[in-house]
Formats: sequence, C-alpha cells, structure tokens
Amino acid sequence: MVETTADSLLGGRVRLLQPAKGHRAGTDAVLLAAAAPVKPGDVVVDAGAATGAVGLMVAARERAAHLVFVERDPVLAELCRRNGNLNQVNAHVAVADLLDRSSWPDAGVFPERADLVLTNPPFLEEGRARISPDTRRAAAHALPEGGLEAWMKACIGLLKPKGRLVVIHRADRTADCLSALGKGLGGVELRFVHPSADQPAIRVLLSAVKGSRAPLSVLSPVILNGADGRFTPHAEALHRGEVTLP
Repeated sequence: MVETTADSLLGGRVRLLQPAKGHRAGTDAVLLAAAAPVKPGDVVVDAGAATGAVGLMVAARERAAHLVFVERDPVLAELCRRNGNLNQVNAHVAVADLLDRSSWPDAGVFPERADLVLTNPPFLEEGRARISPDTRRAAAHALPEGGLEAWMKACIGLLKPKGRLVVIHRADRTADCLSALGKGLGGVELRFVHPSADQPAIRVLLSAVKGSRAPLSVLSPVILNGADGRFTPHAEALHRGEVTLP
C-alpha cells in the first residue's frame, strides 16, 4: 500500500486520506467543487477522481446528490472508497479509464446519465512537456498526445442532454479547452483565477451545458492572494466552504 496522510478540507468538514507523495488535493479541487451548481437528486460524476476530494466537497454541500467517482488507478480508487466511508457519503466508485470507453460498463459507468460532470484533467501532454518518471505522478499529471480533447469528449459523453460540464485547467490552455468542447455544448462560462490582482491568470474554470445555444460569457475573476501574500477574504471563505462560485 502507498503511504498516506490524513488531511481535511473545507475547514474540517471533509476528511481525506491521500498519498503522502505525488498529486495531492489543494486549491484547484476547492475551486472546482465551489463552481459546481449541484441540486438535490443530481447525478454527479467526479471524472478522474483520484482520492475523491472534489466529489466529497460537493457531497458536503449537497447530501442529496448521487455521486459517481471515476478513477483508473486501483490504489487511488480504494482510497476514494475509504474516504467515502470516512465522510459517510454513499457513492459509487468506478475503477475505469475515462479514455477507454470499453472499460466503462463493467465498472458501472454509463453514457448520458449525469446531470453534472466535474473534472480536473491532467494538465500536461506527452510531447509538450517533461513528464515525471514516477508512474503514479505521471498518470495524474499527464495525458497522451492529443489527450485533452479525448478527455473532454469522454466527459461530454457522460452528460445527459442539458447536463453541465465544469472543468478547471491552466489558463494558458483555455483555447484548447474551448476547442475540445466541439459544437455540442453552449452557454459557456469562463472564470479566471489570478494569484493576485496584478498578476496574469493561472487557472480557468470553464462551465458549459450540453445542447445549449446560449452565448459565451466571462464571469468575475477569483483573486487568491492580497498584497500581503495571504489568501483574500473571498479565497479564505472558499477554502472553508462558506461561499461558492455561482
């Protein structure tokens, strides 16, 4: 078994076992969960769930949602199951490769069932960045060449008509994310995340609705840190789970 640490999110409302080394949940997961417009009874898929941080934070806000975690790494999937039990969240954990649809049915993953799909895709692609030699870290951070489009299309395939996709990615990949949506989604909303008010955006939160024809809009940005280098009051409240990103 991998060495783990016991951590918490949202001011202690979510307990999280996660690997001591490699990819660990942080601000990206908090922002993605805060941007999820979840309603009672929604089927919510956390795609590429790792240890389940995003879905668990959504469940902490809306207990009546039906959570599905999709993770291809069996070790991380097992930690996700344990985290569900720790947080008393009744969810389905599917050990399946998002990019290999043939692995979906046996894992209990079916297309066009989700009201909401949340995803933090691996940020790197082979051939475009230096990939870690650590297998688990590389799997969490890197996709095969052209993999972002395949990842996004897989997520779209999970959505029912009028379902919503919410993604967090690097701000410099915004054009790639928009291109990967294709023509099947509309009502696109972009919200950029800046480390401070005077610095360029480092992340983008993208939301879109399957089958919508509404125009694109750009929402107010998130500023993480003030002039003193500490979280802004808004960022602090997001990390405590006191506010969301509507």
